[in-house]
Amino acid sequence: MASSDASAAFAPSVFRHRDFRLYQLARLCAVLAVQIESVAIGWQVYELTGSALALGYTGLAQFLPFLAFSIVGGQVADRVDRRTILAVCQGVMLLCSLLLLSFSLGHIQDVRFVYGVLVLFGTARAFHAPAGSAITPHLVPTEDLTRAIALNSTTWQVATIAGPAVGGVLYGWAGATGAYIGSVLLCALSVVWILSLKVRTGRASSESFSLSTLLAGFRFVHRQRLLLGSITLDLFAVLLGGAVALLPIYARDVLHTGPWGLGLLRSAPAVGAAVVAVLLAFRPLGGRAGWKMFVSVAIFGAATLVFGVSRSLPLSIVALAVAGAADMVSVVVRHTLELVSTPDEMRGRVGAVNTMCIGASNELGEFRAGAFAEQVGAVPAVVLGAVGTLGVVALWAWAFPELRRVDHLEEAARQPLPEDAGPAVSSTAS
Repeated sequence: MASSDASAAFAPSVFRHRDFRLYQLARLCAVLAVQIESVAIGWQVYELTGSALALGYTGLAQFLPFLAFSIVGGQVADRVDRRTILAVCQGVMLLCSLLLLSFSLGHIQDVRFVYGVLVLFGTARAFHAPAGSAITPHLVPTEDLTRAIALNSTTWQVATIAGPAVGGVLYGWAGATGAYIGSVLLCALSVVWILSLKVRTGRASSESFSLSTLLAGFRFVHRQRLLLGSITLDLFAVLLGGAVALLPIYARDVLHTGPWGLGLLRSAPAVGAAVVAVLLAFRPLGGRAGWKMFVSVAIFGAATLVFGVSRSLPLSIVALAVAGAADMVSVVVRHTLELVSTPDEMRGRVGAVNTMCIGASNELGEFRAGAFAEQVGAVPAVVLGAVGTLGVVALWAWAFPELRRVDHLEEAARQPLPEDAGPAVSSTAS
């Protein structure tokens, strides 16, 4: 009875805001499209090349432009209306889906065309991610922000669960063409929902463009030890322990399944993460949040290790689901610290630092996994990466004792900056 009352209080308080509802629809469609494409691209590239390194290049093709433009994207997000940025970026992502569809219809066998599209997609995401992260506080009042953040994560996880499964089914039924048609339709819907938003965030920062303001996000994160520790812990843990790029190899050569099995494997981490996201929306982490974060990242590494040595599809799915569930705790801690402790005029640039680190851990991690697997094999690459993740947890627990000692997130995030951080904050707030 209590949980149903909580649910009733939770949903209307956030969904009564029209722009927030539309933004969630746009995010749902966009993430679904990306996940469907990821399954199709992974299976298609491995089918054409049979190379783990080729799979790694799909991550590198997205990461390099993301790295090059993320900080500029954060600067733009603080100076240009964020709804306009999102609309343009979603339009570019729609173009990427159309290009992938045309390559499939034209029976183009050269995977370099796919890499080219991924470079364009990575560029669009570099501008989209900071603007998307910074727009949420404009869609709901302050008292609903925590619920909105939790629901943002839930929407993303739902799409990440459904997208790979749908992509696997579409690929198995109609090949890459069917999967890309689905992503085109979803991207088009996402553009429509973004254009329907009434919110206009305007220019959040009045500072002139300079190298100093460009790097302000790095200075802010560096001085916020809790934020620095949480972001870099996630960065190196996933950079080493991520196994997503190698899932096509595991599906076909280790677990002996097809595109539908690949879809299930890609969906499994999101299933675990979604369960934890819903639980945290109604039952926050509470006390000892820092300690819980370190434990959860250690569980992520251990679950990845189990996946690495598994030869059973059900066990592999469970291991990936546990890894996703554990990773969600880290996501909630990091994102709560970021949004609550960052002033609005800095959210784009700080969000750019965060999303650049996420891109490094995911896309660069895919390249690391693919390149390593090319040399030692897929299974040793996953196992050694998981061991590396466990080592990172131990090292960060020693290097960031203040993060380990965090009790309640809201109180920790609202602590004032150290005195030596004053000039950086005052310059960006002027």
